[in-house]
Amino acid sequence: MEKKRTQFSGKIGFILAAAGSAVGLGNIWRFPYLAAKYGGGIFLLIYILLTASFGYVLIMSETALGRMTRKSPVGAFEHFGKTKSFKIGGWLNAVIPMLIVPYYSTIGGWVIKYLVEYFKGNVQAVAEDGYFGNFISDSWQAELWFLVFAALVFIIILGGVQNGVERMSKIMMPVLFGLFLVLAIYIGTLPGASEGYKYILTLNPAGLAKPDLWVFAFGQAFFSLSVA
Repeated sequence: MEKKRTQFSGKIGFILAAAGSAVGLGNIWRFPYLAAKYGGGIFLLIYILLTASFGYVLIMSETALGRMTRKSPVGAFEHFGKTKSFKIGGWLNAVIPMLIVPYYSTIGGWVIKYLVEYFKGNVQAVAEDGYFGNFISDSWQAELWFLVFAALVFIIILGGVQNGVERMSKIMMPVLFGLFLVLAIYIGTLPGASEGYKYILTLNPAGLAKPDLWVFAFGQAFFSLSVA
């Protein structure tokens, strides 16, 4: 008897899970740095245009491919042909996320460590210069929190699509949105905030001549949509 595969209970669960996959380090850490380096408003404009054009087509293609074949990346690509190029394309889409997992799990471990220290009341201690350096230089501590984060992720995955990934997405994504809102309000109260807003909203056409701007804006669109 064929085992029935679990799936999302509705559109909201899928959207939140997809957003959780995309809204991560690339947008929280990488985007502000790139926007500041490559012209502020002009980088933001090019990024939005590329995301709404090329990025939209790519993510819709990936989603349609998955929904149509209902297979893993390897199986989905092989559905269209058994040639070498299809096999390489499928395996690339499968292997790249595996290579990213240790990277994200390491940083996830750092976050769990700081969260625990925050709840223990050690806010001043973790804010001191050198605390982070001492933490990551202690291999035992870093590896321990890496394993803690990996174990939490494993438990969520064991719950399946609906009871694991979807359920946690419905809890954690609203929490993340709330944290962003608090952070945005806090940033608005800092000295120089108005100059920062002016920089990110001012269009300087001279920036269009920089080839790097287009490359990094396109790469950021990939990060934002979690394409490939």
